Amino acid sequence: MHLTSAPLVAWGNAWLSGHVGLDDAVDAVERRSGPNLIGTVPPGDLPFDGGVPLRTTLVHLRGLGLSGFRLALPTWGDPFGLVGPAELNRAAIEAQEGVLVRLAERQVGLVPTIDRRGSSYVGVSWTPYPANATDPQVPGLAEAEQQMKLTLLRVVQEMESVDDVVGFSPTVHGELGDTGAPLLAHGYPARAHRVAAQAVRLSKIVELAEPGSGRGLNAHQADARARALRDLDAAARRALVAAHAALDHGRGRP
Repeated sequence: MHLTSAPLVAWGNAWLSGHVGLDDAVDAVERRSGPNLIGTVPPGDLPFDGGVPLRTTLVHLRGLGLSGFRLALPTWGDPFGLVGPAELNRAAIEAQEGVLVRLAERQVGLVPTIDRRGSSYVGVSWTPYPANATDPQVPGLAEAEQQMKLTLLRVVQEMESVDDVVGFSPTVHGELGDTGAPLLAHGYPARAHRVAAQAVRLSKIVELAEPGSGRGLNAHQADARARALRDLDAAARRALVAAHAALDHGRGRP
């Protein structure tokens, strides 16, 4: 699961809600991914100039009525979190992530790419796209958490029936207990932090599952295993997006 977009959404929303200052938000984002720049702007009436640092961009967007960031974690066949049009959807699906930026009179999509220059510079370049003005269809936090738990229980039962409980290397078990730095920013409810951490652990199971662990299965069992892993991935992505949407801007400090 890609998380380049997640820090911008989490800390951007924390800044908008008054839980952190602008400098703290930018520092938190760039500690995780390096310098963030708004990259080449495609044709169209978008409020960006190429190569603008993140801090300058956020200040500019605040003047255009910036009111929120939404995380999108789509995959091929499942454009979850996206609202169109097709150009934005294609770019975000290829990147498997993106951010929707809500302004006063429009919505913009940002799609990240890793920006490497020479042997030492690594950052993120964001390409903006026009986005449709509709809100993405995202489940509530409680619904997403429940669905994630139910999916995990169902998948474990299915895997037991084919004698293959989502096999992965024994060295992975230690990694699943620690998601590293907190995924969300100050101001998010405790439940959102918990759901986000659980979603990342679940996504690691999917990512680290060994293809070879399905050897010896017949075609039907192999298809069932692949389908189960896809279901786990979808549940984890939905829960992570719901967690990042859980900050109520109206409750932040002025």
